[in-house]
Amino acid sequence: MGKDKYENEELLKYGFPEEPDIWFHVDKLSSAHVYLRLPPGSVDLAGVKDKAEAKQRLLDAIASVPEEILAEMAQLTKENSIEGCKAAQCDIVYTPFLNLKKEDHMEVGQVGFKEESFRTLMRNVAKDKDVVKKLEKTRVEKQVDLAKEKEQRDNEERARRRKIIEERKKAEKEEAKRHAEEKELQSYAALQHLEKTTNAGVSKTGSIEECRQIEEDFM
Repeated sequence: MGKDKYENEELLKYGFPEEPDIWFHVDKLSSAHVYLRLPPGSVDLAGVKDKAEAKQRLLDAIASVPEEILAEMAQLTKENSIEGCKAAQCDIVYTPFLNLKKEDHMEVGQVGFKEESFRTLMRNVAKDKDVVKKLEKTRVEKQVDLAKEKEQRDNEERARRRKIIEERKKAEKEEAKRHAEEKELQSYAALQHLEKTTNAGVSKTGSIEECRQIEEDFM
């Protein structure tokens, strides 16, 4: 969570697209930018070129978040909005980090959406004192080098993708080898069905003249 607009801007700059980070904010009011970071591997977009498939994978990841966690995120977001925390109820919006759009004309900490339809509204969120109290007890504040953290994550992601590519190539090579072996076995099987011929019993007298006659017949 960013505690001011400048930290919000840093979070926008160094967010994780594919864990993924899920961004929360009070709808239509100023508030802290609050992020929920899903476990590594929650979304794998490596090699996904179809936009619809990528979007569905993100939706599936968000759908996997327990309702209890979403409720906590909503309370945390409401509580950290100057206007939102005073309102009896407010709407909370959340969307994947990949759906956020930052343009040059926007003010520090301001952000828009690539697709308005790819965001979810939690309507009429009222303060839950018990949840807020629980969150305050577990609050941890620490200095984080966001640029370094992002660089480390990107290096790990590249290494993970290289491993996937290597494993895929290995599997393709083994599959090609298996097909070649099956083809060879099929060739042997075909040969086994060929009618076997022999010259046993062809010669009746065993004489040289008869052998020459048999040879001439074959030629």
